[in-house]
Amino acid sequence: MKNIAISENHLYKKVYARGEKAVCRHIVVYVLTDYHAARLARENPLGKRVNRLGLTVSKKLGGAVVRSRVRRILRAAYRQLEAEQNIKKGKLIVIAAREAACGAKSTDIYKDLLYAARKLSLYAGEKAPSHE
Repeated sequence: MKNIAISENHLYKKVYARGEKAVCRHIVVYVLTDYHAARLARENPLGKRVNRLGLTVSKKLGGAVVRSRVRRILRAAYRQLEAEQNIKKGKLIVIAAREAACGAKSTDIYKDLLYAARKLSLYAGEKAPSHE
């Protein structure tokens, strides 16, 4: 299923200010409980809760081509994380790219997301996978 994007600036500010944070080599992940998750679940055709995802790639990292590539890799790694792992739903998740993300592969970003999910206790099941 396609991710629902965070499109309002006030939500980004709220997640940055009040959310939990995990710093990795390539990315920084911020997570906050979404208080509108129940409303979004009612609007969803499947009736399920979903996570809203926001991606931040600064102009400091490079030109438009570089930033678009990094966003594409971040989206693919998050999609893989949701498909392979049992992630909690009803969260606002913001992934901010760091400078090292420019030369990173999607597997590197995926490993960072695994680490961040374990650190932020995003796994819905009892046992989280190992980082290695």
